Amino acid sequence: MRTAIWAGTAVAAICGVIGFTVWKVYLDVPESAFAQCNGGASSAAIGGPFELVNAQGEMVTDKDVITEPTLLYFGYTFCPDVCPLDTVRNAEATDILAERGYDVTPVFISVDPARDTPEAVGDFAANISDKMIGLTGSQEQVEAASKAYRTYYKAHTDDDPDYYLVDHSTFTYLTFPDTGFAGFFRRELSGEQLADEVQCFLDAG
Repeated sequence: MRTAIWAGTAVAAICGVIGFTVWKVYLDVPESAFAQCNGGASSAAIGGPFELVNAQGEMVTDKDVITEPTLLYFGYTFCPDVCPLDTVRNAEATDILAERGYDVTPVFISVDPARDTPEAVGDFAANISDKMIGLTGSQEQVEAASKAYRTYYKAHTDDDPDYYLVDHSTFTYLTFPDTGFAGFFRRELSGEQLADEVQCFLDAG
């Protein structure tokens, strides 16, 4: 079936949302089992394998990380406002879902590998939630993961080599261990609203 899928990039510049670009992609995919849910449409064009480094300095793949329904967020630890707010919201949603009997893992993937060491992403994730997984990697590994999920980021290293900021997309992606990407969610949702939308996918899946 030739299906029209809308996707987009919400961009945080200087860690403030400055724009939203939308494009339409035609893909030959079957009718989504998640059509009744409010998140972005399921698409084989989003998501895929990645290899990154966890807080313990160990190389891990998507198979190691995505062992249950997972909320992926791409950001960086030096981000002054957007990333902390979004990741706290994601952790809150997973806590709400846990109270409802659903197991979901929140994951934070750094788009600033030059500064975000395994220890840095580990501390960042641990300060947000005991369950959150922090990941970083080489520039090439991070670029590959970002490309797989169609995210955007740009570091302004010319501004200050130590204290630069990074423009980055702000979607959260729901991924299943067996079937992969299911949907994406905008940052305007509250923790409870996100939990409601994710639950729709969990029930449908």
